[in-house]
Amino acid sequence: MNYSVGTRSSMRSFFGQRGPGRAVHTNAGPGPDYRPLTRRILLGAGITTTLVSVPMGPVAAEGSEATSPSVVIDIEHRQGEVRFSDEEWRQRLSPEQYRVLRREATERRWTSPLNDEKRPGVFKCAGCGSPLFNMSAKYESGTGWPSFYAPLPGAVTEVPDNSLMFMPRTEVRCRRCQGHLGHVFDDGPAPTGLRYCMNGAALQFNPSPGAAETNGSA
Repeated sequence: MNYSVGTRSSMRSFFGQRGPGRAVHTNAGPGPDYRPLTRRILLGAGITTTLVSVPMGPVAAEGSEATSPSVVIDIEHRQGEVRFSDEEWRQRLSPEQYRVLRREATERRWTSPLNDEKRPGVFKCAGCGSPLFNMSAKYESGTGWPSFYAPLPGAVTEVPDNSLMFMPRTEVRCRRCQGHLGHVFDDGPAPTGLRYCMNGAALQFNPSPGAAETNGSA
């Protein structure tokens, strides 16, 4: 169930570290009603800013499965199928994981040990344990963050990210808990041409049974 909201950014690599993460409404209750996503459209040279509210529910991407009618994904308030209060997330996650997954921070380049992970296995969400990427889709992008050319089917949600002025991007979240994973760009390798640039702190790696204890060179 792979949700895609809006149009994927066509930006090339963005290597700089982001500023403080955008505010997340962590004190909002899950609630049964979907809250519309507000898009900030910056006009001119930043002198005039017009706020346009667009009612926008999750839209199923091509080839995705239909969502269960009992599941409400509140994109604005970062609420998915797996929900915890802000305090519960703080207790469940390390400080770095919390900053990335729940506050949209970006880890420093080349700091994640998952950059060098090469064993067969699956990368899961560090927040809820949902499978996200297979090792077979991982490649060396040279960016300093774990990169993949495709997620597992139905694993992620993609939403517009206008937090950087004049640099619209597409944010990638874990579908089940709506935790921030990173961004997707269109400068990746075949067969998709996409680069899912992920924060290692948002991921945990589960090697396949029988995989070597140390990383190989394959």
